[in-house]
Amino acid sequence: MARRENEDDAAARYAQAVGTRLRAVRRQKRLSLQAVEKASGEEFKASVLGAYERGERTISVPRLQRLAQIYDVPVDQLLPSDTSDPLSRASQIGAVRAKSGARAGRKITVDLARVNEARGPERDFLRHFLASVQVQRQDFNGKVLTIRTDDLSVMASMFGMNVDTLISRFEQLGILRASPNGSSS
Repeated sequence: MARRENEDDAAARYAQAVGTRLRAVRRQKRLSLQAVEKASGEEFKASVLGAYERGERTISVPRLQRLAQIYDVPVDQLLPSDTSDPLSRASQIGAVRAKSGARAGRKITVDLARVNEARGPERDFLRHFLASVQVQRQDFNGKVLTIRTDDLSVMASMFGMNVDTLISRFEQLGILRASPNGSSS
C-alpha cells in the first residue's frame, strides 16, 4: 500500500515537472494557451493544455510529440531534466553560463530566419550548430540567438578562420541582427 502511494506521489511530481517545462517552452515561444489551440487546429484545447501545464493531467507520448512539432522544438526539450544527475542538462547549462560570464567578450546576434534564407556552403553546418546551441541553452524563441565568445571561437575553428573573418562572412551572408546603435552585433 505504501509503495503504491510513493509511486503515485512520484508520478504526480513528474507530471508537475513536465507541466512546468511545457509552460516554460510555450511562454518562451510567446504563445498563449488560446494561440496554441488555434495553431493546433483545436487539437489541443486551451483548457486541456492548461491542465497539462498545471500537472493535473498526464500527457501521452504521441501528444507530447505533436506538441513538440507545434512548438518546433525537440521532444526532449518538453521534458524536465534529471536534477539528481550532476551531469544533467541543467547543470551543463549552468556551467556554460558561468564560463561565458567569466570570459565576457565579443558576442553577435544572429537572425535565425535569415540563416534559413542564406546561401552558401556554410548554411547547413551553421543551422545545425545554432540548433545545438538552442538545445543546450533551451532557448527556442525562434527569432534570434546570441552567439557568445566561446561559440564564436568554436565556429571559427570549424570553418578554418579567425573570429573576425567569421563575423565578416556572417555580415556578407546578411544573418547578423543590427544592435540598437546601428552596428551589427
